[in-house]
Amino acid sequence: MILKYLKLSMSVFDIFKKKKKEPAKAGVKEAAKGKLLKKEVVDVKKQTLDEALQAPQKQAIPEQARKVEKKQFSQAWRILESPHVTEKSGMLSEHNSYVFKVNSSANKQEIKKAVEDLYGVAVDRVTVVNIPRKARRLGRSQGFKPGFKKAMVKLAEGEKIEIMSR
Repeated sequence: MILKYLKLSMSVFDIFKKKKKEPAKAGVKEAAKGKLLKKEVVDVKKQTLDEALQAPQKQAIPEQARKVEKKQFSQAWRILESPHVTEKSGMLSEHNSYVFKVNSSANKQEIKKAVEDLYGVAVDRVTVVNIPRKARRLGRSQGFKPGFKKAMVKLAEGEKIEIMSR
């Protein structure tokens, strides 16, 4: 009785056993029919591996600034509210990053497209930060300074934006 129970319980665990791997793609049908020997199947696997190694590999091409055209009638003014000009944003502009106040409902893709359309530059990446509102007091009355959404835009190498004319 115990042996039957053990056999039954062990058959349940057979479901979780690893299955044998299939032979290489080229020799699957022949191996299934029994026409190929094990040695030939191994040779087929080795051939496909050699072909994969000999395949021309793509060489890393340095990324160049892609050509972006400045659009005449852009809807970027709905997304980009204003450049955020501070001491810190001035230092970031030396490293090809620019800071903008943006619409609170804008996402990264919309911000990227708006900067590309408005300034005609290639954008590398966009980082977004929500600045919370701040409590302010004037005597006994208390109020809040409104929060906003800030986007830091990193441009591709060789690109530049002239935010403030000098």
